[in-house]
Amino acid sequence: MEKLWGGRFSKATDGLVDDFHSSISFDQRLYEQDILGSIAHATMLGEQDIIPKEDAAKIVEGLKGILEDVKKGNITWMVDAEDIHMNVETILTARIGDAGKRLHTGRSRNDQVALDTHMYAKAACLDARHMIRDLIGALLDTAEQHLNTIMPGYTHLQKAQPITLAHHLMAYVQMFLRDDLRFSQAFARADVMPLGSGALAGTTYPLNRERVAELLDFSSISMNSMDGVSDRDYILDYLSAAAITMMHLSRFCEELILWSSHEFHFVEMDDAFSTGSSIMPQKKNPDVAELIRGKTGRVYGDLMALLTVMKGLPLAYNKDMQEDKEGFFDARDTLIKSLTVFTAMFRTLHFCQENMARGAEGGFTNATDLADYLVRQGVPFRDAHRVVGELVAHCLDKNCTLLELSLEELQTFHPSFQEDVYEAISMKACVERRNIPGAPSPEAVEKSIQAARAALESTPV
Repeated sequence: MEKLWGGRFSKATDGLVDDFHSSISFDQRLYEQDILGSIAHATMLGEQDIIPKEDAAKIVEGLKGILEDVKKGNITWMVDAEDIHMNVETILTARIGDAGKRLHTGRSRNDQVALDTHMYAKAACLDARHMIRDLIGALLDTAEQHLNTIMPGYTHLQKAQPITLAHHLMAYVQMFLRDDLRFSQAFARADVMPLGSGALAGTTYPLNRERVAELLDFSSISMNSMDGVSDRDYILDYLSAAAITMMHLSRFCEELILWSSHEFHFVEMDDAFSTGSSIMPQKKNPDVAELIRGKTGRVYGDLMALLTVMKGLPLAYNKDMQEDKEGFFDARDTLIKSLTVFTAMFRTLHFCQENMARGAEGGFTNATDLADYLVRQGVPFRDAHRVVGELVAHCLDKNCTLLELSLEELQTFHPSFQEDVYEAISMKACVERRNIPGAPSPEAVEKSIQAARAALESTPV
């Protein structure tokens, strides 16, 4: 077919070039944004008397018909029309005649594709926020049920201090709240309307850019035409937020994988979210969590790919920037699928509370509290730290816990130990005494849950 830009050329492009150059195989997913953007542009052109009003009306009606036919599956995209923009314009002109040729007045594919991806990025940010908030809701509901479920907390994957399952889950709530904020900020970066930038230098036509922004629900317009067509920061903002969210999901998945092992047995995966082995009949594998963990690297790659594409480009538009879309689409799809399946999996988890409690009792997780007990008796902390370290070594020799030592044994290490020491270093006391904001006591965690719910309500999507 004849290229819409072919007037300057004396021969057709090679078939290999058409195939290599074409982006319709992936940018067809922008059809709705492209058509809605064109409807807004044509409406403005008619209102500004840049094209005849009757032609603008024909274009709008023709575009609405194309949109309806695409949704019904009645449109076949053409590879030799290169991209979604040229496909839509070619189909429109075939349907309504010469009026369709006026659609591109006052715009370039450069600002057209920027418009489409801005619109798509806004929708992608909203989708991500809805999914993240759904997950946060599931975490908050479960945390409320486990305010008193004691478990070991870890540093270096070594048992450290007793906490509660609710406190552990609330750590992820804080991560996902930050992710929600990042996507809100990414939405703001995308909520800038670039149409009117032209190829790079605007246009001589009296476009009403603010009217197009109003029709397409943008809060502002771009203020530099060169930046308008060459900016991809808003996609990088999305990819960065997606990569960090996937990292949080991956960390959570790693813990669930560990916790579902026989060695931990803190959690039991639901059969609906587990798989078996083709050779070992006893196996129940946490494949969903493992696959999310693996897909995280894929989203990292999408971010790094676009950063690499953009790092050496002179102003303004360069064809390299066509490489912005596949990674963007892949990251969006991967993130949404991962959030969807993770949230569904999480809602079916069974937490083995007795195993968690037993886990907290081992590994001397109350050692810090024993040192704090001595401090309350007037012993300097460094001396208390040394005494408890010696007691831990003693327990290791005897193969017992701190709670199993007699008062006489404790007093041989320091005379300040009294009968009340056993209550002071019980798992329950170790948790409940930590009652400052952000700490794991049930009271503190309950306040944290309330604060998280309030934060969600105060920042609606």
